[in-house]
Amino acid sequence: MSSRIKARFMALAASALLASTSLAGPAAAQGHLRIGMTANDVPLTWGQPDNGFEGYRTPGLMIYDSLINFDLTSPDKPTSLVPALAESWEVSKTEPTKWTFKLRKGVKFHDGSDFNADAVVFNIDRLFDEKAPQYSARMVSLTNFRLPSYKSVKKIDDYTIEFETKEPDAFWPYQICYVLFASPKQWEAAGKDWEKFASNPAGTGPWKLASLKSRELAELVPFKEHWDKTRAPKLDKVTLIPMPDPSARTAALLAGQVDWIEAPAPDAMARIKSSGFDIVSNIYPHIWSWHLNRVEGSPWNDIRIRKAANLAIDRKGIVELLGGYGTEATGHVVKGDPWYGTPKFAIKTDIEAAKKLMAEAGYGPAKPLKIKMLISASGSGQMLPLQMNEYIQQNLKTIGIEVDYEVVEWQALLNLWRAGGKSPQIKGAHGVNVSYTTQDPFNAMTRFLRSDLHAPKGVNFGFYSDPEMDKLLAAAQAAFDPKERDAALAKVHTKMVDDALFVWVVHDVAPRAMSKKVKGFVQVRNWFQSLTPVYMEK
Repeated sequence: MSSRIKARFMALAASALLASTSLAGPAAAQGHLRIGMTANDVPLTWGQPDNGFEGYRTPGLMIYDSLINFDLTSPDKPTSLVPALAESWEVSKTEPTKWTFKLRKGVKFHDGSDFNADAVVFNIDRLFDEKAPQYSARMVSLTNFRLPSYKSVKKIDDYTIEFETKEPDAFWPYQICYVLFASPKQWEAAGKDWEKFASNPAGTGPWKLASLKSRELAELVPFKEHWDKTRAPKLDKVTLIPMPDPSARTAALLAGQVDWIEAPAPDAMARIKSSGFDIVSNIYPHIWSWHLNRVEGSPWNDIRIRKAANLAIDRKGIVELLGGYGTEATGHVVKGDPWYGTPKFAIKTDIEAAKKLMAEAGYGPAKPLKIKMLISASGSGQMLPLQMNEYIQQNLKTIGIEVDYEVVEWQALLNLWRAGGKSPQIKGAHGVNVSYTTQDPFNAMTRFLRSDLHAPKGVNFGFYSDPEMDKLLAAAQAAFDPKERDAALAKVHTKMVDDALFVWVVHDVAPRAMSKKVKGFVQVRNWFQSLTPVYMEK
């Protein structure tokens, strides 16, 4: 491990160990679940979380609901959208830029106030109306790249809302589902200050925040008046503890200081099992890749170099590094996915072919290409970023690519990713290692590839632009029929792989280790998971 990576790794490990040793001892109250998170801090609790999808999973979707939620009940099939704060939604047949949402009646925020159309407008305005008193630039930075189609919102009556998109967009339900709804009344009670609101938030979710200590823990308890009785929590309390280092998380679990950890250390899997703990996992829509910077002068603008990098990586070895908890990637989505298509470029390990491509591009071990990548030490879906990137560093060196890493904390990396490939903040980096979801048609590919969705409008980090790809994406966006949409996205993915637009490595299976006392958990095929059916066995 390079000295820079090692120094950063040890600093974060020390921080995580300090947090773990400050916890109570092994004994846990009946119904109290303690979770060791991969985040380096408790994700923001004011309604729009940071720390990627881990922030949405815990505590975002515990405290809050969206108009539309993902169905988190079945481990055997891909998750679909289901009604939540909206009972139904439909696009106008005559004006396909307009969507009507019928809101659920009788829903209460944690502060006892009513959820209604006024609350929807309030929450949308905090993201899009710069003149609104509740507008939050920080929330905008965390959320708006997920809603590029938004144009306006209008209250029709107390329980009917109309959204208008900039153009016809079949992906709109997959964009609005990432907006979480906070109580306007509680914001006013907090002095109209979102920072104060975060310490005593009010959403409509099945859990309420009971206490919050920055960089230490968050405690959540059931909201007994939640509108969906099928999601009534069985636990008395959940405690979330930031532990960014996998070894520290594992040590805390083995010592009985937590009951559950995300992403356990792979080299400790055998010990975890032999010590009487369970390890659960499941396939889910995830890709661990390098997102390449395509600004003028970038070496990644040469397709030969992009293909060579993909051919140089020993994915089987990386899966072994992960203790077998991963699957080798052959593209952005897995084979068999309806969006996979028919790419001709095979993502595999072929060192000789990679060396030949590098030689054609004018590089090799004797004349190496030097690149700089931005990576994190931990984070949501990041698996083992330090160890995996070091492994890739050695793979690429054999074909004449020398990689230097800039290691930053997870949220800092996300901020740089959103700043984009032309930002001076990234200090000339040639790419970023951010794991991505592939669980919906917009977030899977569109947001990275559309030429108009670069910073600050979106997360086309590398400023990639191809008119042919834009046409394919437009066809997918305009396809309101699911079969037509899937066929269009298959063409997008085919071109994506044939042009080697990313360096693809593995798909995660989200291993979690937990005490045998943890019962009722159903690991679904999604980045988000529900803790409401979980309970602690006596």
